[in-house]
Amino acid sequence: MIDQILQFNRQFVAEKGYEPYVTDKYPAKKLAVLTCMDTRLTELLPKALGLRNGDAKIIKNAGGLILSETDSAIRSLLVGIYELGVKEVMVVHHSTCGACHMSYDAFRPHMLEHGISEETLSEWEARGVAEWLEGFHDTEASVRKTVASIVNHPLVPKDVVVRGFIIDSVTGALTEIQ
Repeated sequence: MIDQILQFNRQFVAEKGYEPYVTDKYPAKKLAVLTCMDTRLTELLPKALGLRNGDAKIIKNAGGLILSETDSAIRSLLVGIYELGVKEVMVVHHSTCGACHMSYDAFRPHMLEHGISEETLSEWEARGVAEWLEGFHDTEASVRKTVASIVNHPLVPKDVVVRGFIIDSVTGALTEIQ
């Protein structure tokens, strides 16, 4: 698959397919969107939000979550705010998210099947891997928790607007979560 992608890329560049997407690093709408990495959202989310290339910083991870005060999502938001002029943040989780039922207990047998040793798993279990790989069970509550993690972060300025939403994975309809 990667070789096919590289072949496509060479043709894309040669035909100047990039020209409609040329922009700078600053989000034109001064917006960051924290969302899930779900493949259904790759094109649906920007289209449903009316975003074009260069309009917003889109930060994706499994579930669209913030797991700690120092994880990569909050780091990306802080870079967006302080280096790139972000003034508003949308937290956008989605319907039928796989992270809603994710658990370490489900991952563990697959890890063993892929050759991760019991010894390694035991070491990681002592380091809290079960909590780290745990998903959530209530999407609305997860949106509220993620919004609160941003709003209450000591390095996020109080004038940054942070709002939470759930997007329908099929239609793109947004529901604001208070």
